[in-house]
Amino acid sequence: MLNSFEHVYESGTLVMESGQLALQANGSILVKQGDCALLVTATMSKPRSGIDFFPLTIDVEERLYSRGKIPGSFFRREGRPSTHGILMARLTDRQLRPLFPNDFRNEVQVVATPLSLDMEMPFETMVMTAASAALSISDIPFTGPIAATRIGYIDGKLVVNPSYAQIDESDLDLVVSSSREGVTMMEAGANELPEEVVFDAIELAHEVNLGLIDFQDGMVEAIGKPKSQEYESFAYPSELDDELAGILGSGVTDAFASSTGKADLDERLDVLRAKVADDLGEEYEANHLRDAFEVQLEHAFKQNVLSGGKRPDGRDRREIRPLSSAVGLLPRAHGSGLFNRGETQILGVATLGSVGDAQRLDTLTPEETKRFMLHYNFPPYSVGEVRRIGSPGRREIGHGALAERAIAPVLPSQEDFPYTLRIVCEALGSNGSTSMASVCAGTLALMDAGVPIKSPVAGISVGLIDGGDGEYVTITDIQGMEDHIGDMDFKVAGTREGITAIQLDIKVNSISFDVVRDALEQAKEARLFILDHMRDTISDTREDLSLFAPRMLQIKVAVDKIGTVIGPGGKTIRGITEATGATIDIQDDGTVVIGSPDGAAAQKAVQMVDDLTREVKVGDIFTGTVARIMDFGAFVNILPGKDGLVHISELSEERVPSVGETVEIGQELTVAVIQIDDLGRVNLSRRALLTDEEIDPAGREPVGGGRPQRTGGYRRDGGGRGRNDRGGRDRGGRDGGGRDRERGGYRR
Repeated sequence: MLNSFEHVYESGTLVMESGQLALQANGSILVKQGDCALLVTATMSKPRSGIDFFPLTIDVEERLYSRGKIPGSFFRREGRPSTHGILMARLTDRQLRPLFPNDFRNEVQVVATPLSLDMEMPFETMVMTAASAALSISDIPFTGPIAATRIGYIDGKLVVNPSYAQIDESDLDLVVSSSREGVTMMEAGANELPEEVVFDAIELAHEVNLGLIDFQDGMVEAIGKPKSQEYESFAYPSELDDELAGILGSGVTDAFASSTGKADLDERLDVLRAKVADDLGEEYEANHLRDAFEVQLEHAFKQNVLSGGKRPDGRDRREIRPLSSAVGLLPRAHGSGLFNRGETQILGVATLGSVGDAQRLDTLTPEETKRFMLHYNFPPYSVGEVRRIGSPGRREIGHGALAERAIAPVLPSQEDFPYTLRIVCEALGSNGSTSMASVCAGTLALMDAGVPIKSPVAGISVGLIDGGDGEYVTITDIQGMEDHIGDMDFKVAGTREGITAIQLDIKVNSISFDVVRDALEQAKEARLFILDHMRDTISDTREDLSLFAPRMLQIKVAVDKIGTVIGPGGKTIRGITEATGATIDIQDDGTVVIGSPDGAAAQKAVQMVDDLTREVKVGDIFTGTVARIMDFGAFVNILPGKDGLVHISELSEERVPSVGETVEIGQELTVAVIQIDDLGRVNLSRRALLTDEEIDPAGREPVGGGRPQRTGGYRRDGGGRGRNDRGGRDRGGRDGGGRDRERGGYRR
């Protein structure tokens, strides 16, 4: 039976239907708005044997038929998820994961399948809200509902659920997920906006979300299934808390206080874990001992910080770990920067390429290409581990996308800086917030490469220690242990002027707006401190590009000349590339970007393109080669595919008895354009340059002190040849007319 529900809000009417599609899933929703339609399902199975975590999987199954497009791959079918699909899955995962019971280990999978997309409205928040609805009406244990809203900022006004076209104009792209109690997840990109504007946008998104939550509550009341209470609980026996407390005593607190670093703390905690296993290993299961130990670890850490004590590494709650950085480490790279914050170490490497190096996209968004990419790598040695190295996982893609979003607002436009830019951030050491360190290292690499960014960008992560009953402490620059046992990872990146990116992950059900405000304020304070440090390392972008970076020159040609530059089958443009070694990229608007590490080669390519499209004008001077010799003059190639005639009378200021005795084929001649007739034929003069004659711009004859130009020329009208009364040759035309001499030129 089909059940349909409608919710009307500022950005349109949202329709959710259930009972018609995917009926074997625990919960399924067909969500529609405008011409967009997506199927979102939630399914649960029994837990796997030996599992020690909650296996939640979010998959976004991109279907290009939804936008009327055939995939561009060799197999013409969808393959691995795109970056956009992975980021959408991560957004949905981060909002849902905290809302399942702590002792729940059943496998849960949420699958979102776009069926129809209008390419006008983004659909991420539709997926996120529909995922909550599918779980809420199902029998899967879930403490929602929650909802997600996108907010833009255009011309000083906040816009709810902006379209793609509006996002292009917006200074903010913020996605907020929230429950009835507060915020559960955030992701944002911004053009250096102040914290106050971003905070107002978060509050507005929450207000919109409350309406969507009420909407889902109505659906649950109408068609919701009773929540399953019969799942296998993985909670450890409660008496373990007291037993571990007695065994450990102050051991955990002492380990925090005396450790000298991540590796040393891990060793001290491993000793304590071994002691617990020795004392209780025969009585309790290993996974129960492990979970109970984690609770003791979390309790000791939180109690110490909440009571005003020092953090595990001795810092107070707003203190940043020691910073160090350097640039120019890699001589052949176009730009490089190393950033250290405590034991977190990131090497950023910038590469400049031609416009043609831009990434081509085959996704469910209107974006077709990307000229800026930031790729993040997390090798196992960064945490002192040994494991298989494969293709980037979702975490690597997500961290790279966040750092990319943080830096993108300060990049120069393609018109001002016609390059494709790639940054690779290598995590050489990891102990907390490598993504924000990647923002710093990537910025240093761009400045070292000479990329004229608007201003440097830095990032920091703020954590949360939630004591319950409204008691909390926000801590700046969380390290790995604090991320693991804390309640929040609130990453904020920006410049001195404002925020460029935000990402919020939490482990509690929600956070209050007081926590959001405090975190933004602490992040700003830390960001300014880091920017001061980066300024000491490199005060401004280098004035010159690396010697090994391509030199990009940009020129404009008439749109109707694009085909001339490309040539039949690309022959002309390939010839220029082969002759100069330069890259040539032509845009549809006639913009031509030419690049080469050799500046002279780039200039030569520019000249060749310019010659192909240049309009010849009277008074122009060319150095060309003699292509043909006739008894009345020589044809000189002045531009590719363009010849002009130097009449015998214009070869020299003296009388020339024979053209062949004066010039030869292949000889270079410097000539001036003295006439362009109505048919576009060009008459040239060498004599005008030898005598410094001024060329009449009307294209008739030399003026200003030179002797009058001799008449005479050559024209083809068909018919026979004859000598006319001025000493030139005629061909009689079919109309009975012969050719007459014209001043200094020829005509067809």
